[in-house]
Amino acid sequence: MSHQERGKLIIGLDIGTTKICTVVGEVLDGQVDIIGVGSHPSVGMRKGVVVNIESTVKSIEKAMHEAEMMAGCDITSVYVGIAGSHVSGQNSHGVIAVKNREISRDDIDKVVENAKAIPLGQDQSVIHVLPQQFHVDGRGGIQDPLGMTGVRLEAEVHIVTGSVTAVHNIIKCCNRAGLEVDDVVLEPIASAEAVLTPEEMELGVALLDIGGGTTDLAVFSENCIQRTFVLGIGGNNLTNDLSIGLRTPMKDAERLKEKFGCAIAAMINKDQAIEVPSVGGRKSRRLSQRVMGDILEPRMEEMLTLVNHELVSSGVKPLITAGVVLTGGTAMLTNIVELAEQIFDLPVRIGYPRKIGGVTDIVNTPQCATGVGLVVYGMKSESRSVSTVLEQKGIGGLARKIKGLFGRIM
Repeated sequence: MSHQERGKLIIGLDIGTTKICTVVGEVLDGQVDIIGVGSHPSVGMRKGVVVNIESTVKSIEKAMHEAEMMAGCDITSVYVGIAGSHVSGQNSHGVIAVKNREISRDDIDKVVENAKAIPLGQDQSVIHVLPQQFHVDGRGGIQDPLGMTGVRLEAEVHIVTGSVTAVHNIIKCCNRAGLEVDDVVLEPIASAEAVLTPEEMELGVALLDIGGGTTDLAVFSENCIQRTFVLGIGGNNLTNDLSIGLRTPMKDAERLKEKFGCAIAAMINKDQAIEVPSVGGRKSRRLSQRVMGDILEPRMEEMLTLVNHELVSSGVKPLITAGVVLTGGTAMLTNIVELAEQIFDLPVRIGYPRKIGGVTDIVNTPQCATGVGLVVYGMKSESRSVSTVLEQKGIGGLARKIKGLFGRIM
């Protein structure tokens, strides 16, 4: 099929700590069909940050080639996800006087720019500016004040910042793999596009994306982002604990976690035994499966407790009426929902990509939530009018801004 005969192609590239996932989406009449998926183990990333450019480039190329073969297309540009403990979010407030009493697009742009003026570290740059609500002459809860009459306009926004160097290295790896970067998107914001329902985002929901290197949180209420947070531990910490506790190689610990892992030790039959490979050429051993639960449960409990503490200390937990949605590879751990419900004291569900067509059997897993979400995000971003404030200045322009700082990224 030629490019002229098919819909608009949008590609999401999830550069994770444990895997790199490329998702090719075809957009026709506002519907996304996933037509290609490529996945490859991630080599060269640690906790969401590039630590080896050459290895990361090779991993991207392999995941990209696999997706191209399935979709029958050439991939030239991508929406790329970003995470890592260098990312932080904060709310900000801006205010201006309205010149001609009727609020214009320039007024809206100006008040958002005003709210964006926050002190940044030398190596920090704005990734997202996400409008939450506007106030006109003290009346709040306004989503779009365009055309309204008033003399004072205020904006409340959520600002996500990250390390310029970390973003630069992500873009550089994509460029070296022959890809242009359409946009850099915080991963839980992308995942939310794939797995959350409009009702959840209106009522109040926390999305918890538990990846290999980081655990990423995004809280939504009244259809607005309220809080973002990145915790620098993830599924790889579980694997590492198993490797040490069972005295088995990391790759075997990962396999055992995926096949037999459980978040609540008491739910495992103590008579159930598993074969555990040893190191140094020693014979494999048979151990009670509950031993794995005794190792995994404390670490999982620690991770979820840290997230719960963040929800409470930031004051957003009362907003979470619809509960918590878990996604990412670690969300597949048996009994994780039950453990999370105990810790958060809220309803919890697993988030799967929704409202998409195409090869849904391949992407219908929490591991693909970010990749699919990047495609949906890209579709919405490209269909948005250039003149609208919800274009979220500082998102699409980030790649261009960083290229300006570092020169052409090659």
